[in-house]
Amino acid sequence: MPSVGIAEATGSLVDSYGRVHRDLRVSVTDRCNLRCTYCMPPDFADWMPGDHLLTIDELMTVIEVAISQGIESVRLTGGEPLVRPDIVEIVQRINELPAPPRITLTTNALRLADLAQPLADAGLERVNISLDTLDPERFTKLTFRDRFDDVIAGVTAALKAGLHPVKVNTVLMRGINDDEAIPMLRHAIENGWHLRFIEQMPLDAGGSWDRGEMVTAAEIHELLEAEFRLTPKPGRGSAPAEEFIVDDGPATVGIIASVSKPFCSACDRLRLTADGQIRNCLFARDETDVRATLRDTSLSEEERRSRIAGLFAGATLAKLPGHGINDPSFVQPDRPMSAIGG
Repeated sequence: MPSVGIAEATGSLVDSYGRVHRDLRVSVTDRCNLRCTYCMPPDFADWMPGDHLLTIDELMTVIEVAISQGIESVRLTGGEPLVRPDIVEIVQRINELPAPPRITLTTNALRLADLAQPLADAGLERVNISLDTLDPERFTKLTFRDRFDDVIAGVTAALKAGLHPVKVNTVLMRGINDDEAIPMLRHAIENGWHLRFIEQMPLDAGGSWDRGEMVTAAEIHELLEAEFRLTPKPGRGSAPAEEFIVDDGPATVGIIASVSKPFCSACDRLRLTADGQIRNCLFARDETDVRATLRDTSLSEEERRSRIAGLFAGATLAKLPGHGINDPSFVQPDRPMSAIGG
């Protein structure tokens, strides 16, 4: 396609709606050591075969090609990326690439107390930590694991290691933890966390998402304004969170309204799954296979990289204007969040 050639020639990944893509979310595993109720059933075991996962060398090839096409930021995700034993080496090797990108990571923080400093030393800039409650008993019920103290220790270690800002992501669920909106924000301000509330999205492995049960961004805003004064912060750009200054600042809080107020028109993100599939949207129904090219022994290294560049350009060009959650014809992706990468 002619437009693919244009994207390659300009060194950028541009879709047919003019969006330039600079952020690559790289899933390094689909495994997770929690079983959050809105993500997967407690007995979930439908994992990718180990030989389907990209090796560290394959990951570096893909990421280096993406950087050459204008990717400036790499977010490592899962599953839970810290269960991958070579995660520190992955960060270090990305940081050693020519023109290295900004490196961030999304985690449940269970192993972060031990890994925060090594990751920071390897080149990690910051972390996003998932935490939906401040109640240890409720945490156990939500995740099916009694690991609340490990998460708090991980958040503390991230702050100590200088992985600033430490962003804490909370999904509020109706009748389950929506009473914690104000306590979560109060605790975040007192402890130097950057809190972001996220609407629950239809990406659970059990397929149990119910729009009527989702706590919307408007409801979150209303809950918080019962105690805090929220002032919109200008300059959102392509960031998924709408930021608000809390009272007179400097503290802020973010609200990510992926469902009720989608921000697709400014999206600059692509995704690479742990088994080597490019996804141009979190909710995409189609994927572009990179793993086959990586493992095609008939190709020279130059041919392999050129072909991967073309795959990235083609996948970007095919991106739809929006995720379509609010369209009556919307169908939830076959893969759950744990297999896509957040």
